[in-house]
Amino acid sequence: MGLIYLQGGDTVVFGSSGSSGKMKGVKAEDVHHFLLNTEDLRHRRVSRMVEEVQKILLQVTSDISNRDSRFHCISNAGIHSDSLKDQPELLAQWIALQRGRRTLHPCIQVLSPSQFLVTVPLRGLSGFRQKKTRRWRYYSPSGTQLLAPAMEPEKLHQWLEIEQFQKSTPHWHDNDVNIKGDLVPARIIHVFLEHLYRAITFCSLSDKVNVLESYGPSIRLNVETSEQMVEVELVPVVEVPGYWPKKSQWPRFFKRWPLRERVQCVKSFGFDLLARSNYHWQLSFLRGERLLLEAMDDDGGCRMKCYRAVRQMKEDVWCPGNHPVINSQHLQMIFLWASERHPSAKAWKDLGRCFLRIVRRLQKCARQRFLRHYFVRRANLLKYADTAQLDALADKLSRFLQNPSLGQGASSVC
Repeated sequence: MGLIYLQGGDTVVFGSSGSSGKMKGVKAEDVHHFLLNTEDLRHRRVSRMVEEVQKILLQVTSDISNRDSRFHCISNAGIHSDSLKDQPELLAQWIALQRGRRTLHPCIQVLSPSQFLVTVPLRGLSGFRQKKTRRWRYYSPSGTQLLAPAMEPEKLHQWLEIEQFQKSTPHWHDNDVNIKGDLVPARIIHVFLEHLYRAITFCSLSDKVNVLESYGPSIRLNVETSEQMVEVELVPVVEVPGYWPKKSQWPRFFKRWPLRERVQCVKSFGFDLLARSNYHWQLSFLRGERLLLEAMDDDGGCRMKCYRAVRQMKEDVWCPGNHPVINSQHLQMIFLWASERHPSAKAWKDLGRCFLRIVRRLQKCARQRFLRHYFVRRANLLKYADTAQLDALADKLSRFLQNPSLGQGASSVC
């Protein structure tokens, strides 16, 4: 077994090793020093990029919303959503929870410094209710008849029928987005893309925004910022606040984290349905994830410092590049699982020990090519990830664990 010697004389067993000598550990002050030298620069760069991307997309989505009332401007998301107009108590709770915490745009998720995911809220669909669907679909996204039924949704996806909404505006029944009562993501993406081209020209943003060629039902843009080019995936989204999906069997029984009050808050946030495939809508819990992460260290632990250190090493050394196989969302899932497995504040006091614990967990996920979604545990977030990149990442992490050092230089792209 390999031993890592930590501050205070503690040891951590991290796995088999070919040598039995003592190995260098990571002290808490090493992690603190690493963050002091790197975190502020990253924060300022990413904040500027988010601000510039947000400003550009506000113009674009505002123009699209004026052309087609089914699409909202990104300013009408989260607590500004139409879905909350009839839920004043929930809206007040959300505002109170955000008070005193850092501002996060509800539509923008930073997957890496060069890769953003931006959701565009859909308007005119409210009063969602779950419905079991058993019928087969014999149509293609273009509407042609198929001889065999369309594929059933995977663990993190579902069909979406117009009848699942108590209120829907007439345009959602139109054939450009609806096939036999189903709201079809591929069709909605196609309609949005046509509006997007016009909006970019109308807003005189052709020198700043370039629509990338896509081989699937997705919209990807290159957006020029003062720092660097950012690839943005634009995703139409149905926001469903105040409702928790049956696919998420959460919280799990006999778990001490998070606390019951926090669970109730997360569930009140509801979930989203993202248009990211031809037929099926992907479940997303971004608001709940952010709430858990923001409140993660209310017990005085070091989880978020640990998260930022692992994220920085991932971006600089272990998995750099424009399309990393592991992004910030994957790391967040690892931390949510780790917090549930180690619920006590005592387990998150030693920053060096916690850092290495997460690195080992990341290495295990990369080696096994398996990472459960925190809210839908049957879904594997690495199912379609590049296996060669995952293996390369696992090898890098293995070498790091044999001789941990936060002063390593950048290595080749993962």
